[in-house]
Amino acid sequence: MSRTLSAPVTVAFDYTRSTGPVLGRFLTGLRDGVVVGGRTSEGRVVVPPPEFDPVTHQQVTDFVEVASTGTVTSWTWVPEPVAGQPFDRPFAFALVTLEGADAPLLHALDVASPDQVSTGMQVRVHWAEERVGAITDIVCFEPVAELDDADAGAAASQPGTDPVTKVITPVALDYLYAASPEESAFYRGLAEGRILGQRCPACGKVYVPPRSACPVDGVATTEEVELSETGTVTTFCIVNVPFLGQRIKPPYVSAYVLLDGADIAVLHLILDIPADEVRMGMRVKAVWKPREEWGTTIENISHFSPTGDPDADYDTYKHHL
Repeated sequence: MSRTLSAPVTVAFDYTRSTGPVLGRFLTGLRDGVVVGGRTSEGRVVVPPPEFDPVTHQQVTDFVEVASTGTVTSWTWVPEPVAGQPFDRPFAFALVTLEGADAPLLHALDVASPDQVSTGMQVRVHWAEERVGAITDIVCFEPVAELDDADAGAAASQPGTDPVTKVITPVALDYLYAASPEESAFYRGLAEGRILGQRCPACGKVYVPPRSACPVDGVATTEEVELSETGTVTTFCIVNVPFLGQRIKPPYVSAYVLLDGADIAVLHLILDIPADEVRMGMRVKAVWKPREEWGTTIENISHFSPTGDPDADYDTYKHHL
């Protein structure tokens, strides 16, 4: 058996931001099938328009519509695209200076091989059939010679009535998490229905999940400790706002639970009680999922539930908040 465990992890969320009047003007133009740049105090037209002039630091207010055709000024080949890129096949990223602009725009260039790309080649915007006011309204750039009249007219549409005021961008990060030997022992313990920690030989503090070294004394935590399934709520938060991927309907409580015998609280759910009745000092116990659903994960514990015992005295957990 391998000494350490590892697992793929994905952190993902939708990032929502307001566009403001400058970026909003650019995105509104994309939705309506035109490319809008901003003129700076030096007379240069920049696409997308900068929110503030780089020289005067004043807000950019002079907007210019530029052409949908332009010149490749620089490029790089992408032989193996990754998730989230414009294409799932090889393509190029190119800096394209559109006619009427003085600064290039970075976007995908759809060509079959790097032999079909060259600095100075003429390209044209390929518009999305349905546009929403996002940079993806430009599907890509394509060589002018490969576009027929139907493609050139794909941008024709009736302008929208409302300006684009916000944009939602999915953000995701995939990585491989490698657990330390101590953490691996903790996860293997969960697969056996046990909660394991490590004790510092110098100060005696018990850490759960365990750490390779005590952050107080800087010495290795070599003594394994099996902890109780009961503990005390120290601090908590009532979650009222829904979000993408949420598994429980709000409101519900996420709380730090100080397990009996531990010196560090663990974060988990508090269920089986109305959210507004959860309180500091409340005594709780681990509720495990059915054994057939167990893996090497903290999710083996479904949640913590009130024990019904009297609340713990504040002095017993005041140093663990």
